[in-house]
Amino acid sequence: MILKVNNLNKSFGGKRVLKDISFGLKTGEILAIIGPSGAGKTTLLRCINGLEKADKGTIVIDNIYLCKDQNNKNIPAKSKEMKKIRQKVGMVFQNYNLFPHMTVMENLIEAPINVLGLSKEEALNRAYDLLKNLGMEDKKDAYPFQLSGGQKQRVAIARALCLNPKILSLDEPTSALDPELREGIASIIKKLADKDMGILIISHDMEIVKRVATRIIFMAEGRIIKEATKEDFFNSFEDGRLKSFMVS
Repeated sequence: MILKVNNLNKSFGGKRVLKDISFGLKTGEILAIIGPSGAGKTTLLRCINGLEKADKGTIVIDNIYLCKDQNNKNIPAKSKEMKKIRQKVGMVFQNYNLFPHMTVMENLIEAPINVLGLSKEEALNRAYDLLKNLGMEDKKDAYPFQLSGGQKQRVAIARALCLNPKILSLDEPTSALDPELREGIASIIKKLADKDMGILIISHDMEIVKRVATRIIFMAEGRIIKEATKEDFFNSFEDGRLKSFMVS
């Protein structure tokens, strides 16, 4: 398992947003986390990426503890371990979060230089190769405002991949994209999984889930309601047993 989550809990202002969440992720697997708005999906992803601190529970990434329970407290990773973890997990945000004052290339080389310690030349070479693989090399000197939604999404994926992560997390990767662009993003995701990367996807787009997921977790009200292979999940969903939860 490249990722293990056990008994994870998180509250905001006294409201429990995550309730005893447990699951794992293997290399080469595409795990879709779906459910209605407010189910806790994005909070879960942010905890796994170290952007939110869990109240209770354990997260292990590539055999390194991001957090664990000890003496009735949740202990986060120390700075040395956290630096290693940040190299292993990439995140693509729903709104891309590209730096508006930086060119595409500048967005891509920021983390490899400051997190991985690559030289500028090494970072530029890595970034250019990724842009070329995503068909974006001609946009390397463009600014985010000059890009379409699909182009921004591919740049955001390239930026996450510049760290060569073991896990890639994507929050609503196809939101606001037309069908042709959604198909392009789906192809990219499947190719990454084929290279033994573990993929986590949050999505309301059931077509993209059917297209790429190997396994599905359905969340509602902060809990995992069902975890199954894609085939078993959609058989259950089509039987009507889960549709009552699917309220956006």
